[in-house]
Amino acid sequence: MPASILPVVPLGTSGPSVGAQGLGCMGFSEFYGPSAPAQARETLWAALDAGVTMFDTADLYGDGENETFLGPFVRAHRERVLLATKFGIVRQPGRRTWSQVRGDRAYIRRCADASLKRLGLDTIDLYYAHRRDPAVPVEETVGAMAELVGEGKVRHLGLCEVTGPELRAAHAVHPITAVQSEWSLFSRDVEASAVPTAAELGVAFVAYSPLGRGLLTGAITDTRELSAGDTRLTMPRFTGDHARTNAALLETVHTIAAQHAATPAQIALAWLHRRSRTHGLTVVPIPGTRRPARLRENAAATAITLSEAELAVLEPLAAKVAGSRYADMSSTATARE
Repeated sequence: MPASILPVVPLGTSGPSVGAQGLGCMGFSEFYGPSAPAQARETLWAALDAGVTMFDTADLYGDGENETFLGPFVRAHRERVLLATKFGIVRQPGRRTWSQVRGDRAYIRRCADASLKRLGLDTIDLYYAHRRDPAVPVEETVGAMAELVGEGKVRHLGLCEVTGPELRAAHAVHPITAVQSEWSLFSRDVEASAVPTAAELGVAFVAYSPLGRGLLTGAITDTRELSAGDTRLTMPRFTGDHARTNAALLETVHTIAAQHAATPAQIALAWLHRRSRTHGLTVVPIPGTRRPARLRENAAATAITLSEAELAVLEPLAAKVAGSRYADMSSTATARE
């Protein structure tokens, strides 16, 4: 497969141009079972060769280890890489779980400095609030983030999992370059509020879990195949009757994939790329993978064009998906020193 196969798209009206797909790097550290560092580095190289320029991480992933792992690669290719990282989710000491969110000024500044140190960089290209702190007005959180822009520590600002009104309030304080939320053929809640607001304001939409954490690939037929440490074992869509219902929905995706000599994952990504034209905004999916071959397969989805008839067949699927995206997180709280 030739290098630089990805088209280039503008990251909203206030951001730089990037490859039309990014790479979600979370899985290099944890959550989806063990990862081999050598293979992960090969995947980073394959991404760069395929035209991927946006590499997405967070201080949460591996409790900072993901940023440390990415640092040498980013520094070696600084002119070709847009590094996005996040703050805001407070991890429970010694555990992968979290129950706290923070968006106050002191915490933001401390997190930014810590991320820069782990990455070995002077500037973060795109800095996200990983979740909205309900105890702090979004205007205050973005105001603190804007200070980092003024100091040269951050170039562009982003928000994750916000509503349209929250995005509008934040954008009035400082231009928001990108919103990152889950968006896929099986998860379309964002189309009700966040997507139309982003389109109106010229904000790009970065879609995480565009393959439904592997559900849309068709490769996961039995959760017993997952390793003991795989976080998907706790997610409702992968368990019991929900899993069986959702697997049946993939028959439609498989049928369309066969017509294009493609994989189900490629059809799911092609559908998401089409959302850009449907909603009038830049959409950059960031599928995660730890294998170079899968990275190249995902990138090739940008060359697939779905017909109106195929889009119509895919349209009802999301409403039929069984189970919520995450386990119950109603106990999530804020933390203060």
